[in-house]
Order: sequence, then structure tokens, then C-alpha cells
Amino acid sequence: MPDDTREDAEDSAYLSPPVQRAARLLRHIAEGDRVTNMAATARALGINRTTLLRLLTTLEAERFIEPVRPQDGGPNQGWRIGLGLIGMAAQAFFSQDLVQTAVPAISRLADLVDLSAHLGVLDGMEIVYVVRRTPEQGRYVSNIRVGSRLPAHAAVMGRIILANLPEERVRALFAGVALPASTEHTPVTMAQLNARLAEDRAEGLAWSDGFFEAGISSVAAAIFDASGAPVAAVNVSGQTAAFDGPARRERIGRAVRDTAEEISRRLGWAGPAHPYNSRRLEVLA
Repeated sequence: MPDDTREDAEDSAYLSPPVQRAARLLRHIAEGDRVTNMAATARALGINRTTLLRLLTTLEAERFIEPVRPQDGGPNQGWRIGLGLIGMAAQAFFSQDLVQTAVPAISRLADLVDLSAHLGVLDGMEIVYVVRRTPEQGRYVSNIRVGSRLPAHAAVMGRIILANLPEERVRALFAGVALPASTEHTPVTMAQLNARLAEDRAEGLAWSDGFFEAGISSVAAAIFDASGAPVAAVNVSGQTAAFDGPARRERIGRAVRDTAEEISRRLGWAGPAHPYNSRRLEVLA
């Protein structure tokens, strides 16, 4: 037997088929199959329905997946990746350049504007929170957790990332997909979403004043990598009263945009500087 063939056989002997099946199922769900048709998913994975059911039950118990239910608490409508797995991924992000670079800047931002600050990344049609920092003396502290997921079309970090993606990619991402409303301000058609994204793109910031949650305001800016692609977003959020007044809003928006640009430049982005960026963030304090 050739050496490479012998090595492959030895490697295969150490593989665990149950673990492989679980990994393939997780990947399948992450790619969009919510397992609403057990027979079809079992065929796609090459396993029987009993094995599939056992895998689903075990992965749900470990919080690697979670059931998808309508807001009225009706019957299970399939599964999606759960907070347990997302939380592990978020911890893994911490060892990567993006989060290592972003954390100090986001911590300063939270203290600077006295609001909770976050870093989020796009995962399909959802925004995933990977960093959360709160001000030391803040009056409002966000209760959102690392690993939380929000619909990208409704949340400001999702909107500002989508606004900086090619329009054809956004259309493909949401093709044939219903856009659920969080509030009456949520875009629920592609025409409405495109109009909102055009406004966000023009300003370079995505604002929300009770658009996602009544009484809560937020603003987000995109973070770009060396290629110019939007890889993440930073936002601040707090009670709407904390955003009152044109001067206060301008100060918050400028700080968020400066923070996003600082992180982007540390990631190698060489895009155009904003006119006010010759002034350091500290002068806004």
C-alpha cells in the first residue's frame, strides 16, 4: 500500500462518525436548511430519520441549535443555530484581529458618549453581536448579550453593513424571503429596504429612534477591511432621551463614525478620511 494511502486509512480510523454526522447537520442548518422536512434532510445527509431526530434532540439540549417558533409561541417551525454555538464562535472571534483591534476603541466609545457600545458581524440575514461594552457610569446599560442575533434588515448594525454591500448581493440575500416587522418602522418589502439602505449609505450612518424597540435609540457605522469590504459594524444604543438635541446627536454620530474608521484603518483600510477626522476622539469628551 502506498504511504499516502496508508496514512489516509490511519486517519480515517480515528474519525468519529457520530461527531461527523453532527458537524454535517450543523453545517446544513447554518447554510439555511431549517429541517422542516425531516425526510429530505435525512436523505441529504445520508442518514435515517431516527438518527436525525437523535442528533437534533442532542444538539438542542447542548444549545447548539434552537427551535424556530412564531412570535405567538406556536409549534416548532424548524431549527436554527443556537446561542450556545454562537457564544463559542464569539469567543473564538476574540482571538482574531477584528475583535482584538476593536475592543479598546469600543470601550473608549462607550465611556465617551455614556452609552452601551457593540460590535456586530453579518451572518446571513442576521447580525450577530460579538462585543459588548458598557460605560462605567452609564445611566442606561444594554441587556443584549454577546452571541445575540437580530434581523439585519431591522437592526442598525445590519442595515449599515447591507448598505455598503453591492446591491445585487443584497437582492440575492433576501430573494423570496419575508421581511418580518419589529415595529411599524421596519422595512417589509425590498423596495422599502432599498430606500432605507440608500439613506444609510448616503449619510454613512444608520439611525434608529424606536425603529427596533420603542423608547430605544441607536446609531451604527460600518467597519471595512483592507479590501474595502464591510466586515462588521459598531453601534451605540440607549434610551431615546439620551440622544435628545441636535448637538448631542451630532456628537454621538461623529464618535461612532470616528470609532468605526479607527478600527477600519487598523485593519488596513485606506478609504477616504472624513473631513473632521483630523480631530481626535478625545476632543469630543
